[in-house]
Amino acid sequence: MLILASQSASRTAMLSAAGVPFTAEPAHADEGALKAAMAGAHPREVADALAELKALKVSARHPGRLVLGSDSLAVLADGAILDKPTSRDDARDHLRRMSGARHDLVSAAVIAENGQPVWRVVDKAKMFVRPLSDAFIDAYLDAEWPAIAGCVGCYRIEGPGAQLFARIDGSQFTVLGMPLLPVLDYLRVRKVLPA
Repeated sequence: MLILASQSASRTAMLSAAGVPFTAEPAHADEGALKAAMAGAHPREVADALAELKALKVSARHPGRLVLGSDSLAVLADGAILDKPTSRDDARDHLRRMSGARHDLVSAAVIAENGQPVWRVVDKAKMFVRPLSDAFIDAYLDAEWPAIAGCVGCYRIEGPGAQLFARIDGSQFTVLGMPLLPVLDYLRVRKVLPA
């Protein structure tokens, strides 16, 4: 059975809905230290390294098991990477910065076994945020804060966060936080799921 190195509601919901047998265990990884060490690296590399960090941390505790780590980053057009908002004011700032512009959502998944990465994928979705008025942002935060505090980009696309967008180019699963279809492919190769 797969172990998901996370307790992310969207990632657990995706795996459950797809019929994947798994358990979830948080990695408790120091993401901030890794991001600081990788300052200036390409966002794809950072997302991949964060997913690997989570997978390896949990894999070390479960020899012989497949462990899935995943991470997502919101990357603005100027290259700035948005972390999860630390406060409602921080979320308001993120939404203002994204308003009327495109950002990329980069999602990575790494599967580890016996403390070593054995498979990885990184995918990207292009997110086109419509122009947002301050009144809309405040009403949105009234409805969604603090539920979005753990969400990169300050949105849950499966809920009211859908109202932020004019268009999205890319996989819905990637937007939800994990490139699910390639993950399912690898799980079939490893006979976790039937072919």
